[in-house]
Amino acid sequence: MPSAEIRRRFVEFFRARGHAVLPSASLIPENDPTVLFNTAGMQPLVPYLMGRPHPQGDRLASVQKCLRTTDIDEVGDKTHNTYFEMLGNWSLGSYFKEEAIKWSYELLTSKEEGFGLDPARLYVTIFRGDENSPFDEEAKRAWMSAGVPEHRIYPKGADANWWPAVKGKDTWTGPTGPCSEMFYDLTPEGLGDMTPEEYDAADESQKIVEIWNDVFMEFEKKDGQIVGKLATRNVDTGAGFERLCAVIQGKDNIFETDVFAKINAFIDEVRLPEVGLHGQRARRIVADHVRAAVMLVSDGALPGNADQGYVLRRLLRRAVRQADVLGCPAGSLAKIAEAAIDSYAAPIYPEVAATRARILEIIGGEEEKFRRALDRAVRELERHVASGGITGEVAFDLYQSYGLPIELTAELAHERGLPVDLEGYRTRLEAHEEASRAGAAAKFKGGLGDTSEMSVRYHTATHLMHQALRDVLGDHVQQKGSNITPERLRFDFAHPAKMTDEEKSRVEEIVNEKIAAALPVTRVVLPKPQAEATGALHLFGDKYGDDVSVYYIGSQIADAYSKEFCGGPHVANTSELGVFKIQKEEAVAQGVRRIKATLS
Repeated sequence: MPSAEIRRRFVEFFRARGHAVLPSASLIPENDPTVLFNTAGMQPLVPYLMGRPHPQGDRLASVQKCLRTTDIDEVGDKTHNTYFEMLGNWSLGSYFKEEAIKWSYELLTSKEEGFGLDPARLYVTIFRGDENSPFDEEAKRAWMSAGVPEHRIYPKGADANWWPAVKGKDTWTGPTGPCSEMFYDLTPEGLGDMTPEEYDAADESQKIVEIWNDVFMEFEKKDGQIVGKLATRNVDTGAGFERLCAVIQGKDNIFETDVFAKINAFIDEVRLPEVGLHGQRARRIVADHVRAAVMLVSDGALPGNADQGYVLRRLLRRAVRQADVLGCPAGSLAKIAEAAIDSYAAPIYPEVAATRARILEIIGGEEEKFRRALDRAVRELERHVASGGITGEVAFDLYQSYGLPIELTAELAHERGLPVDLEGYRTRLEAHEEASRAGAAAKFKGGLGDTSEMSVRYHTATHLMHQALRDVLGDHVQQKGSNITPERLRFDFAHPAKMTDEEKSRVEEIVNEKIAAALPVTRVVLPKPQAEATGALHLFGDKYGDDVSVYYIGSQIADAYSKEFCGGPHVANTSELGVFKIQKEEAVAQGVRRIKATLS
């Protein structure tokens, strides 16, 4: 079944059941500074799921454009992508479990109205109950009534079948409730009936994949605690369009579906045929990133050094490098973008066709700009080919002067049969850091007036804690203020709810693990665009000079555990910090929390 027909059948199925079909919202959220992009189908509907009446009624459906960067390094495997579409239908107090489950099953299995999937390959999960809510007997009955045998219904805990999934960091405030997920068997032979243990093993090995999720919002949470039932019971369902296409079209990965057919065809026209297995990953990255860039530009994003612009620039520059791996000629990205535009032109997304010229101009210009910088770096590297290797000093100069990360230098050198003195690079980096610290002390004080031994230790601990908070609570955590004395650190950060004891303990555990790991702490001074390109955390909206100081904690900046714009000073190694302990966590303003912590 072609992807266009899958999209059409979904829309018409729910239109026939009284749903108003909404157009996709922009990838760039309106009036929501807390996120860069719409990352889920329900995100534009949050106010209505919270109780506000929707002007088009209480039954809604949409195919929503979404973009996520949390898994960007995983793109290239079978299932991960940055841009994707989410199929969703919603009930705002209209229907509940029985109808939602019945329609989910009908849509997936009906050959007349739906996708015609084999019911014998379908498995479902339901909530098994806990102290907050009992076993979801209603969902079980609804699935059995729809046609799913009882032994193919698997009860699961809140970590899998409660929205939002808790997994040790449940501080949600808003609507919540149990969910029911649908999984489909991808194996050629068919797995048949499975015990719970066999089912878990099949899930872990991706022999079965999730294709749909029904969320039943009937409770209200405040600060992670259920405080009662909502006035109306809502339904929020969703399915990843690309993954569903792969299942329906019998493909084992999303990139071989017809969604990517035009893009792949053009890449294969211009790529070198001998790049082999490594080229498969590169082709997928190019296809994903260029497609995402097309959709971002059509919704108004421009390449830049912050926010949505930074993400767009990062996607395009990664695409340039992977296009080179494939052997694509320079200037290919804009031509690949044309194939992506043709894939999404009217009637799917008219705005893509309407902005064709602008999309091609921006993507082509960004590739040209990056290639000029990359060419200068490669020419410098070529000067050293005859010497038989890349010294640490040369590798450092490529990094400092051209923004060429050590990993890319090593890759380019490897292609030319040259070794790279990585240890010499690190030694040079450390020597430069010491010289820069003295020369730029006045310029990069960073507001830390007290440079006593304990204050310096607390300053480094703050960086570790900042990243640990993001690991535990999410990437929305951003610094809002900091105050350090020789007695303690105080750190203000964006987060909507009180931290649980478990969350605080996990943050402490992570920080102390990094202290025990004896990680080096290094400072580099970089031009601002290069510093931003490292992914280092910084205060968005703040004004920085042409050069900025970046501290990173780890062996190298590319994969450092923590990296931030900062004036310092810091300890040389995390082993100098001692034992980290959170003393207090409290609110200081709407959406802003404060932590006080000590070292001993």
